[in-house]
Amino acid sequence: MMKPPKLGKLLLGTGLSLSILLSGGTVLLMPQAAHAAAAETSTSLADQIFATGKQFLGVPYKFGSKSGVTSTFDCSSFTQYVYKQNGITLPRDSRQQSTAGTYVPRNQLKPGDLIFFYTPIHHVAIYIGNGQILHTYGKPGVTISDLSSWESRINTIRRVLPDDGQAANTRANSSTDTSSQPSTDAQTDKTAPPATNSKSDQQSSSDNTKHKYVNSSRHSHQHKYEHQD
Repeated sequence: MMKPPKLGKLLLGTGLSLSILLSGGTVLLMPQAAHAAAAETSTSLADQIFATGKQFLGVPYKFGSKSGVTSTFDCSSFTQYVYKQNGITLPRDSRQQSTAGTYVPRNQLKPGDLIFFYTPIHHVAIYIGNGQILHTYGKPGVTISDLSSWESRINTIRRVLPDDGQAANTRANSSTDTSSQPSTDAQTDKTAPPATNSKSDQQSSSDNTKHKYVNSSRHSHQHKYEHQD
């Protein structure tokens, strides 16, 4: 007659089975946990950027403000400074900044992305969520605006926050190092945000055409500029 297995062997076998099962579960959960941690870190970084930028609400706009100066900003010196304080180095002006990071379609816009306006590009803002942007222009200086007031002028959107959350001392990808060069953006209208009822015209083809939003030119007289900012 076959002897029943000893209790010790049964417990040992059960323990090994549970160890293998739990180990396998851990392996399966690790990528998900890592992704969640990266997303949380990226969100936290975006929040830090917003907090930095909001410290300067009301600071005057001045065309051609120097990098690192906080008594005045133009649109791109503001974004450059705010991101640099949080470990991300951007080029100096908005056209150069519009080549940094990766392209983002409008329906995937998320807080921390940079939004660029007009053709040619001469304005940049930080998307802070809930349909709002943080930027500087004209009379209000550093301010928070509704994106809907600027929607028709969107040219392209770029994501410069790394998805893995590793932002410290990183440089947003661009073809050349222009972080200390003077601004060459165009000076935006100093009195009012762009009109909201303009229709878009097709932009001329270029290497980036499929990655840019159609921009209206029918009301450009409302947004004349004299300088590159």
